[in-house]
Amino acid sequence: CNEMCLCGLRLKKHIIFHILYIIVSPLCPAFLKRVNFYKAHRSKKARCAVIVDMACIPYKLPTCFAKLYCASLQQKCLERACCWSPVDEANVPWCFFSKNHGYSVVSESQPDSTHIEARLTRMDAPSLFGADIKELIFYAEMQTENRLRFKITDANQARFEVPHEHVQAPSSPPTGPLKYRLELIQKPFGLKVWRTSPEKLLFDTTIGPLVFADQYLQLSAKLPSHNIYGLGEHVHQTFRHDTNWRTWPIFTRDSFPNGGTHNLYGHYPYFTCLENESGQSFGVFLMNSNAMEVTIQPAAITYRTIGGVLDFYILVGDTPEAVVDEFTQLIGRPFIPPYWSLGFQLSRWDYGSLDELKKVVERNRQIGLPDVQYTDIDYMEDKKIFTYDMEKFKELPQFADYMHENGQKYIVILDPAVSTGKRLNGPYEALDRGHAAKVWVTEPDGNTPLIGEVWPGETVFPDYTNQACVDWWVDEISRFHKEVKHDALWIDMNEVANFVQGSSKGCAENKLNYPPFTPRILDNLMYSKTLCMDAKHKWGNHYDVHSLYGYSMVLATEKYVEVFKTNRSMVFTRSSFPGVGKYAGHWLGDNAANWNDIKWAIPGMLEFNLFGVPYIGADICGFFDDSPEELCRRWMQVGAFYPFSRNHNAQGYKDQDPAAYGADSLLVKTSKHYLNIRYTLLPYLYTLFYKAHVNGETVLRPMMHEFYSDSETWGVHNQFLWGAHLLITPVLDPGVENVEAYIPDAIWYDFEKITDRKEKVNLNLPADKLGLHLRGGAILPAQRPDITTTYSRRHPMRLIIALDDNNAASGELFWDDGESRVISDLFLLDQDVLTMHVTHNGYTDPNNLKFENITVMGVTGAPVSVLVSDGTTTNALTESQVNYDSTRKVLYLRNLELELGKNYTVNWQDKYRNSRHFDCYPEAGSDQAKCEARGCIWEPSNVPNEPWCYYPDTHGYITSNVVETASGITVDLERNTAFPSQRSQSRDISKLRVEITYLSGKSLRWKIFDPSNARYEVPLPLDLPAMPETEENNRLYRVQINNKPFGIQVIRKDTEEIIWDSAVPGLTFSDQLLEISTLLPSNYVYGFGETEHPIYKHDLNYHKYGLFTKDQPPGHKLNSYGVHPFYMGLEKSKYAHGVLLLNSNAMDVTFLPTPALTYRTVGGILDFYMVMGPTPEAVVQQYTEMIGRPVLPAYWSLGFQLCRYGYSNDAEIADLYRDMKAAKIPYDVQYADIDYMERQMDFTLDKVNFKGLPALVDNMRAEGMRFIFILDPAIAANETKGSYPAFDTGFETDIFIKWPPELSNDIVWGKVWPDYPNITVDNSLDWDTQVELFRAFVAFPDFFKSSTAEWWAQQIKDFYNNVMKFDGLWIDMNEPASFVHGTVGEKCLGDPALENPPYMPPLESMHRGLNHKTLCMNSEQILADGTRVKHYDVHNLYGWSHTKPTYDALLSATEKRGVVVTRSTYPSSGRWAGHWLGDNYSAWDQLLKSIIGMMEFSIFGIPYTGADICGFFNPAQYEMCLRWMQLGAFYPFSRNHNTINMPRQDPVAWGPEFAAISRDVLNIRYTLLPYLNTLMYEAHAHGNTVVRPLLHECFYDCCLLICHLFCFVKGVSVVRGYVPNARWYDYHTGEVVGVRGQFMNMDTPLSKINLHVRGGHILPWQKPENNTHYSRLNPLGLLVALDDGGSAHGSLFWDDGEGIGKLCMFVSVCVQEWESRGM
Repeated sequence: CNEMCLCGLRLKKHIIFHILYIIVSPLCPAFLKRVNFYKAHRSKKARCAVIVDMACIPYKLPTCFAKLYCASLQQKCLERACCWSPVDEANVPWCFFSKNHGYSVVSESQPDSTHIEARLTRMDAPSLFGADIKELIFYAEMQTENRLRFKITDANQARFEVPHEHVQAPSSPPTGPLKYRLELIQKPFGLKVWRTSPEKLLFDTTIGPLVFADQYLQLSAKLPSHNIYGLGEHVHQTFRHDTNWRTWPIFTRDSFPNGGTHNLYGHYPYFTCLENESGQSFGVFLMNSNAMEVTIQPAAITYRTIGGVLDFYILVGDTPEAVVDEFTQLIGRPFIPPYWSLGFQLSRWDYGSLDELKKVVERNRQIGLPDVQYTDIDYMEDKKIFTYDMEKFKELPQFADYMHENGQKYIVILDPAVSTGKRLNGPYEALDRGHAAKVWVTEPDGNTPLIGEVWPGETVFPDYTNQACVDWWVDEISRFHKEVKHDALWIDMNEVANFVQGSSKGCAENKLNYPPFTPRILDNLMYSKTLCMDAKHKWGNHYDVHSLYGYSMVLATEKYVEVFKTNRSMVFTRSSFPGVGKYAGHWLGDNAANWNDIKWAIPGMLEFNLFGVPYIGADICGFFDDSPEELCRRWMQVGAFYPFSRNHNAQGYKDQDPAAYGADSLLVKTSKHYLNIRYTLLPYLYTLFYKAHVNGETVLRPMMHEFYSDSETWGVHNQFLWGAHLLITPVLDPGVENVEAYIPDAIWYDFEKITDRKEKVNLNLPADKLGLHLRGGAILPAQRPDITTTYSRRHPMRLIIALDDNNAASGELFWDDGESRVISDLFLLDQDVLTMHVTHNGYTDPNNLKFENITVMGVTGAPVSVLVSDGTTTNALTESQVNYDSTRKVLYLRNLELELGKNYTVNWQDKYRNSRHFDCYPEAGSDQAKCEARGCIWEPSNVPNEPWCYYPDTHGYITSNVVETASGITVDLERNTAFPSQRSQSRDISKLRVEITYLSGKSLRWKIFDPSNARYEVPLPLDLPAMPETEENNRLYRVQINNKPFGIQVIRKDTEEIIWDSAVPGLTFSDQLLEISTLLPSNYVYGFGETEHPIYKHDLNYHKYGLFTKDQPPGHKLNSYGVHPFYMGLEKSKYAHGVLLLNSNAMDVTFLPTPALTYRTVGGILDFYMVMGPTPEAVVQQYTEMIGRPVLPAYWSLGFQLCRYGYSNDAEIADLYRDMKAAKIPYDVQYADIDYMERQMDFTLDKVNFKGLPALVDNMRAEGMRFIFILDPAIAANETKGSYPAFDTGFETDIFIKWPPELSNDIVWGKVWPDYPNITVDNSLDWDTQVELFRAFVAFPDFFKSSTAEWWAQQIKDFYNNVMKFDGLWIDMNEPASFVHGTVGEKCLGDPALENPPYMPPLESMHRGLNHKTLCMNSEQILADGTRVKHYDVHNLYGWSHTKPTYDALLSATEKRGVVVTRSTYPSSGRWAGHWLGDNYSAWDQLLKSIIGMMEFSIFGIPYTGADICGFFNPAQYEMCLRWMQLGAFYPFSRNHNTINMPRQDPVAWGPEFAAISRDVLNIRYTLLPYLNTLMYEAHAHGNTVVRPLLHECFYDCCLLICHLFCFVKGVSVVRGYVPNARWYDYHTGEVVGVRGQFMNMDTPLSKINLHVRGGHILPWQKPENNTHYSRLNPLGLLVALDDGGSAHGSLFWDDGEGIGKLCMFVSVCVQEWESRGM
């Protein structure tokens, strides 16, 4: 009858079916019963009002052919007030709910921000199965930022709830922003769980009604995607679920995993859903142990359970792996298995006798296998637990010793069922003691033990939920262990299995044994192969706790660990429930020797890793049936990579231990090969288990967990990963040697590099091969393998390194004795430097283990040398220790002695890299002939930007004389005349001198110059030590000279790292081109400016930057306002150093990926200064000690500032001031740009439009405000004599730049902003025409002259006293900028080679010459000592020379320190001024680039810096400007500024919301101004940075080599930032940030900027006011952020805020060992 029902006839309306139905139905009730069990699950839209297509009759039905039956179903459907609509699609329901079903919310409350409660009442609708519960309680708790719990239960009567050992509510509410939002729907009741960023609906129960009856609970939810993984335990033939209406029953059952949809051993109502390519995922866990079924349909899920409550946990993560982390936090982290349990294991049911067992052991020992041996129930006396067969297994008590003598382990099986019979020679004492303690599951009367039947015959069943039973169980294990020693326990048959239905008496007919609805479990009978549902446990009825039986047995068995005292033992179980992984492992049950089961094991293992049970495996070669050699061979290959690797088979089948196939068989050879690899990698596997235990990570990992952005990986289920790095691709079909495998997007190695990525490839895997690939970026700890883990743990360690695309890799090692204590080691490799850093050391290995070998895959060339340092000494490896395989690109380092538990660095650098090619023809238009004419090598390359023309190795200069003294080295050089002169227009200087001076222990100088003819040198007064450091032991460095080609090598002594190495070809020293190159110690280079850089760390892939001051808005590779030929470099040891080239000529710097650097400059000398750090912050301190400490700006200058070019009159400024006050936005400084002047002339006032400005300034200053005016250097020259004193007195005192006397006595005239008198500017004309017609001649002061400084100071003082007061000065256009090229008429006098030198650096408009938009290079300037110099040499110093006279004049005029802000800068400009980043654009990318710019100027010694907030050019956009206001509130120099003819962008121009958000963030700035002022003081006093890159504080953390934490992009409400490895507090909430040393997503709604305070620091603060005048009157406060030890420190600098040389206070504060750990 069943077959007739299941045949699935598809003959719609066919008469045959009608006849069968009429004839068979009366004779065969099973036919009707089976039909009733199959009901459709979805429909097309019916005419009734539907909620969604959720089945109202929960049975699956093949196509319904019988009209009578269809009519019956339709009638039943309508009786339930549901909707009926037959469809042709298989499995789709015909009967589905209407909106009349469900519950409605009658009351709702929210006791606090993390709890919601609601009372529900049932809507009036027919019942499905009766006993509906009318009133329910809904309870929701936001338990953590990522975890939501909601529970629905009876409002009036307690119901069974899972008594979970680990799951509990958090002790405190979440402190950070929630990543989810819960929405309650009132009628019909439903709930929606939303992800908050980006907003997405994750779990929506409004698609179907809630059904809550006493024995039928149903809830449906819509999901955001079809990517559903989990639910169990079943055989899922694919890892990703088929969402086409599949129903899976969940109820623990002793059944075979043969590929059906039936329920198996474990109970897992948990799944993960991957939302999309972002990786964002969530998990759903229903904490319910009753029998249930789960239907998965397209992007939706339906739960039907027959008891308990609906207790859901929604877990939100940013990645699938993060969801596993959340789930295991909830249910318990996985245990760490003992190390030996990761070895290969051998078992079978029924060895027959101990002698036969030993034969198997011995034959496998002979071939080098295995590690662990089992005995199944055949070791017992008549299969009675806690006994052994004293005839066949007489010597079993000594078997463990027999195993241990060879480093092997022994595991025994225990079943729960206890025989009721006696032993052969007396009483069964374990049974008797159990009777006495009343430990058994009972019949419904609660007293009579329930009798069943299992392997030993009639049995009773321990009730592990009874504490008396737990005590009995532990005692029996202890007794048995004393009799038969063993190392771990295998517990089986604990679903619980029973060979009779329910009990020996049968089961009563009641609602527990025969509920109104039975889920689609195997046999459709609740007590089939288990106990009666009305049997009693301490936890309740078996009906409720059946699926918890195995779980409770694990909890009891875990107590037996005490038997093993200090040793870590192991339990693994067949039946399981969420949380079992905390104490036990699992195997996938009684599979069979067939090709399906080898396939289906992989999805099963992947799922149990999701379930928090990573110690998982399947019976290798199959449990049932004889295993063919090919199948067993392939299974041994893949089984070598099961976390739990055991070969096990059943009674009555052929032996399948590897040796059974023949010691010389291919099976044995390939098994040993891959098991050797397993044993080699056991340290890596063990570390993965440690990370699972600590962080909840998966061990056997789905591909999509690592490559979730690649949708191809979402359905991969025939490949898997060990952790993130080892990809296993097995052969899973017979007769196959080519396997289609998916290679994700990464570099992969199989001892030779695989070039395929992100595509399917055919792998050739012959009979003895399995696909095994190592992902680039991995460092795998390994060990020389041996027969057992006992012996392999004694062998030396090794590292296997696979480089990624960036030549980097990382890894970890967890190591202990395999049972308790711990070493934790961190490995990082970046750019040829391996760092081995011990993060925790609590264990000394008795074997004195050392790292013996290191293998590095992906190395592109042989190393020059390999240096190993332990931090104290550095040694070079010998030639015999280093081997490079050029074919496979593998570097082998051998015979090392690196002790486990100590820190080391291992450095190497490739000997031969194409990137060592230094460009011999940097100009455009190179070809082979031109190249070879220079004596260089021509070699075309397909590498982008790599030079095709490069210097030969010996090109350059040769050492002729070296003189070493205690204070330095002098070297004479001669040009290598074997090579021709490169540029006939620029005469080579054949003889040079090098002077190397040991300035101090932490600094040195090397100067390369022409000893015969003095050349221009930069007139920058450096603060150098009075005497050089002559004591070698006091120096951090030593210097070596290379002879041919000449080069200088600077070596850091404590690491032996070469940090400067110019012993490379290409040194050039000619009249107008000086070139020098150096190798760099790492890729981490910062600095060089002023040019716009897209990232803080330079990209070294052949990027070239020109350095030449110019009026040029920031742009990609465009030289801008300042010149800073200084860089900071990190070394492989992560120490830092800095290098300054003191040269002010036009130059460029070129980066090479070697890594290397080339300087080219068109004049002067090569004058280098190096500071040694060793920290990044120390580099800046030493550099500013040399060039001059930064100025201390006035306190008020730290307030917010407003400016624009284009105020039409003073009334506009007055209105702005009024509106800012009304909006209560903190604001200290107002500016006036050149529009306040009469015709844009310095020291004048427009008396028409700005007549009232002086009075306005006075009024504003009286209210605590400050005013700053702009001054340009160019002075108008076309005014009537006597009407413009600035020009008249300047002309009289001869302070303007002129031509050299031999060319002319005239001023070098230019044109800038000033207009001719008495003209009206026609703005409709093009720019050049306007300049020609309307712009006046101007003269440029020569600020090198002391007379110019005096004249400038007098003009400023006169303006302050006679025209307007001011508090600071803003100097602009001082590159110097001119609107004509060179001079008026654009005909420069003198040598044209100065305007267009033989080598032109890559400057903006380089084809126009150096005089483009500035003065002629032949112009003459006169230094303070009277030396005449060309503008060609000092052009880059113009802004620098302008700055100090301006600062001195400001102090003289105002008698206060005020502030100067300058556009053009050079090293040491920071001694007198701050800087803004110039005329930027209103664009999103400028926010990020402003951070980079500020960090660069911090290392340049100019901490008072910022960018024009909201941008200078182009209209600003609302969101962008608001984000910029938030960011700009933390610029040291915080000014909103834009240009003429653009819309306003000040905070009050955008409306109330913008103003309010701006006010809030500026209030934070003003609150923290005492802290910012203290930072400015520390920069002034000690050279500290203010805007500080993360690497300055945490430079040992390699993850910190990034440029920013801000990542503002339009429309983004979540930013991803790095949280350094320290305790951090959320400034807004005061709560500790829950992560450290990793990236995290930070919620950033439009109204918020993320601010975090580092533990261990004390920040002074003050209540904010509208400006600093008033805020400084408020009391001070301290914000104390405690570190992990409860301590903190800080300081406060305080003075009157603007005095010159006035008294001040410096207060140090600290807190030590405070009991609290908060902020």
